[in-house]
Amino acid sequence: MNPTLLPIMIGGLVIAMVGMLFIALRRSGEGRASERLDQLVGRNTRKDSSADLLLKQALQEVEKRTLMDRLMPDIFNVTKTFEQADCNIKPSALFGISLTLGLSGAALSIWLVNIYVAPLGAILCFSLPWLWLYNKRAQRLKKFASQLSDAMELVARALRAGHSLAAGMHVVAEEMPAPISKEFGRVYEEQNLGIPLEEALKHMCDRVPNLDLRFFVTSVAIQRQTGGDLAEILDRIGHVIRERFKILGQVKALTAEGRLSGVVLIALPIGLFMLMLWMKPDYISLLWKDPLGVKMSIAAIVLMLLGSYAIKKIVDIKV
Repeated sequence: MNPTLLPIMIGGLVIAMVGMLFIALRRSGEGRASERLDQLVGRNTRKDSSADLLLKQALQEVEKRTLMDRLMPDIFNVTKTFEQADCNIKPSALFGISLTLGLSGAALSIWLVNIYVAPLGAILCFSLPWLWLYNKRAQRLKKFASQLSDAMELVARALRAGHSLAAGMHVVAEEMPAPISKEFGRVYEEQNLGIPLEEALKHMCDRVPNLDLRFFVTSVAIQRQTGGDLAEILDRIGHVIRERFKILGQVKALTAEGRLSGVVLIALPIGLFMLMLWMKPDYISLLWKDPLGVKMSIAAIVLMLLGSYAIKKIVDIKV
């Protein structure tokens, strides 16, 4: 057994577990919209043709009854995650890739180290495609949030110019880049097909779990029932979003030290483990050869995960 490969794989597993924990916590912090609206997926106006969109919708409808969706419909909604990430690969295909990578990682671990390390290599390799998926989803939602204030002001200007709300959304779909152009374009096409605008907006909220977007949808629903100057409301929402992003930047600057401390505290035990393995491998090998060392290693990994969670809760300030 090569003594240098085992700590590398354990370190990679710890990093993957911390990343998965961070992504899960980040995802759980995004609540659900319970406003008065519902919607059906519509058509893409920018680059996808109608045939491409219909094919993609058909594939998603087929994948809605996968085994994972039936076993964990609320805990892990695969179809919605793929839709929010705007991923063109089918969930079953990504699961097949993950399974192949997991088996390859287990086989490689057995060949390079021993059979006891195989579960670690399998879990690490299996999680890589899902980490990519959640990172793609997070980046898309973050970009949407940064574009929302400009979209609100663009719709407000279109309303002042005499256009309808649907026409203002069409302007956003034509003038702004993805992903916000795609989402507003879907709403515009759906209401063209006869779906009520409130329902189209509700499904956009389901596709994009963003609190500022819910404010916009709620204000539109109230204005359509009670009346009022929607352009002024949208201007105020856009101003609030911009100010919130400014405060968020200040919070990031103030919590940078805490976040860096978390990275150092997580990386320090792994780096020290690698250094000791290089300088004195017979001393550090007790961590996986001795039963007490195995228990200590497991306890260290669990405590590192708990510590990373505690640091994240400290520096994660909601704005």
